[in-house]
Amino acid sequence: MRTRPTLSYTPVGDPLPTTTDLTGLAGVVAGGSVAVLSGAGLSTESGIPDYRGASGSLRRAAPMTYDEFVGSVEGRRRYWARSHVGWRTIARAHPNDGHHAVAALCAEGYVAGVITQNVDGLHQAAGTPGVVELHGSLDRVVCLDCRARSPREELDRRLHAANPDFTATAIRVNPDGDVDLAEEHVREFQLVSCADCESGVLKPDVVFFGENVPKARVEQCYRMVDEARALVVLGSSLTVMSGLRFVRHAARSGKPVAIVNRGRTRGDEYAGIRVDLPLGRGLTDLTRLVGIRRG
Repeated sequence: MRTRPTLSYTPVGDPLPTTTDLTGLAGVVAGGSVAVLSGAGLSTESGIPDYRGASGSLRRAAPMTYDEFVGSVEGRRRYWARSHVGWRTIARAHPNDGHHAVAALCAEGYVAGVITQNVDGLHQAAGTPGVVELHGSLDRVVCLDCRARSPREELDRRLHAANPDFTATAIRVNPDGDVDLAEEHVREFQLVSCADCESGVLKPDVVFFGENVPKARVEQCYRMVDEARALVVLGSSLTVMSGLRFVRHAARSGKPVAIVNRGRTRGDEYAGIRVDLPLGRGLTDLTRLVGIRRG
């Protein structure tokens, strides 16, 4: 059974105190065996907007939902036309200082594992091993009929061939690779079917809003949190339960929870440390505080 998508929440009460001082966070990380939960805010410095920040995409339009995608060819046409344009930005994006700092913390043994809500692959591009992609990845495509998976680059070539005169451009890109396009560009876009079974519906191998994260993946994330000494959240508002549940789980287990994010989060009440800093600068400074010397 799928859950209804949670796109926003209304904060209740006064915001909890935040700090720009990294001393407390450094103390948590220096103890090692830290699990990291990252969100879209970590990738904004790579040119990929977040959903709920000051210029987040939810301020402009609702994202594609699972029911809309599977429910109509028009919904799929809208998604793939817009995503065909947006994929160019995702594919060109490079890891920023925040991603490299997380990779350095992993390499030095301070971070034991990373759960990311992002679908952009930038943690892996920075060299972080064993990342659990909670919501999947945009660089893969899955057939909803035969379940075959294929690279996004392959689909991109096929869509180019099916739409040789499609020249639409967009100014804004969403974290899921969706963009804003004029309706006339969407109407003219031609879809392609699965190359394996020749008729199946293709979907990005990501968890849409309103779709459940696979159970085995959720259990893997719980194990990572259970085996960690502390949980650090990086760049997530924790609005959706798919990420918030791990924060609640860590807090119930008595583990230290630290959150680094610009603006309030739904998980603030569970955090013992709440830092409000730009992620790239803050995480780079954090690596220095725990003694990592990076060339």
